[in-house]
Amino acid sequence: MATVLLIADDDWVRNDVEAALSGPRRAIRTVVDPREAVQAAADAEPDAIVIDMQVGSMGGMAVVRSCKDAIAAGLIGEAPLVLLLDRSADAFLADRSGADAWVAKPFTAQELRAVIPAGSSV
Repeated sequence: MATVLLIADDDWVRNDVEAALSGPRRAIRTVVDPREAVQAAADAEPDAIVIDMQVGSMGGMAVVRSCKDAIAAGLIGEAPLVLLLDRSADAFLADRSGADAWVAKPFTAQELRAVIPAGSSV
């Protein structure tokens, strides 16, 4: 079973991601506090990590950087990091953060699925 780790504190974002990605062969684990993202990734060993740009006081860009650092240090496994942007103009910020992919909110299920790399089982 594929696992998606979702880092988001807004109900509507969590609902939209779950609706877009849920299925019989996929589990979605949600973390509301972005400071718990690295530990949650270590525990869940996700196939992909989806991060809201506006999550808690830490922010999505900082979560991406923390995850990238944890991957480089061998603390968590390699997983594509997908950033949910507030507007398409934030793509520059997503790229600078090191996110592997991104999509602007609001998104369709097809848009979100399309940015998850084909090599992942998600």
